[in-house]
Amino acid sequence: MTSDYPHPIIAREGWPFLAMAVVFALLVNLLAGWVWSVPLWLVALFVLQFFRDPPRQIPQAIGAVLSPADGRVVVVGSAIDPYTQREALKISVFMNVFNVHSNRSPVDANVTAVQYHAGSFFNAALDKASLENERNALLLKLPTGEEITCVQIAGLVARRILCYVAPGAVLKRGERYGFIRFGSRVDLYLPPNARPLAAIGDKVFASETVLAQLASPAASTQ
Repeated sequence: MTSDYPHPIIAREGWPFLAMAVVFALLVNLLAGWVWSVPLWLVALFVLQFFRDPPRQIPQAIGAVLSPADGRVVVVGSAIDPYTQREALKISVFMNVFNVHSNRSPVDANVTAVQYHAGSFFNAALDKASLENERNALLLKLPTGEEITCVQIAGLVARRILCYVAPGAVLKRGERYGFIRFGSRVDLYLPPNARPLAAIGDKVFASETVLAQLASPAASTQ
C-alpha cells in the first residue's frame, strides 16, 4: 500500500465555513458569555469534522477498483450505464453528513469526458437519485482500454458538487478529484464481468476499501 496526501487535513472547501463558524462563536462568547456561545462552538466542531480529509493507505493490487467515497454501500447489482448505454455492474456508496466528503479516483485512468446534469435534490440513498438528482459523471478509460463511469450525485442537503478535472486529465488511483458538500452519493458503473467485493450495507472508505475486482489481470494499473 502507498499513501497519497497532497492536500490539507482540513479540506480547503471548508475553510470559509469553518472561519465563519469560529468567528461567530468568538463574537457571541465575547458579547454574551460562553454559555450562549456553546451552540455555536458545537456548530464549529461539526463543520470541522465534516471537512476533515485524512490521509489514506491506497491498495496497489492489480485490477482493484477502490471506493471513490466514504460511506455505506446501498447498491450492488446489474444495471445499464446511463452515460454509455452499456451493461454494467453498478455499485453505489451513500455518504451521510458524518462521512468524509472528499472524492477520489477508484482506478488509474484517463478522463475521457465530464458530463454535468442539473436535477433535483432527493435523498441520495434512494434509487431515483441516480437519474433525477443533480450529478456529475466522469467517464474513465483505463490503460487496458476498459471503461468505467464514476458519478457524483447531490443529495437532500448537499447542494454543491465540486469537480476539479476535465477531459484529458490523467488520474491515479486514490487521487483526489472532487468534493460534495453535506451528504450525497457516488455511483460506479463497471464492466459487467467485474467481481463485486462489497455488499449492501458495508461501510467503506475512499481509496482504502476495494469495491470490486476487474476481470482483466492488468486493468487497474500498468
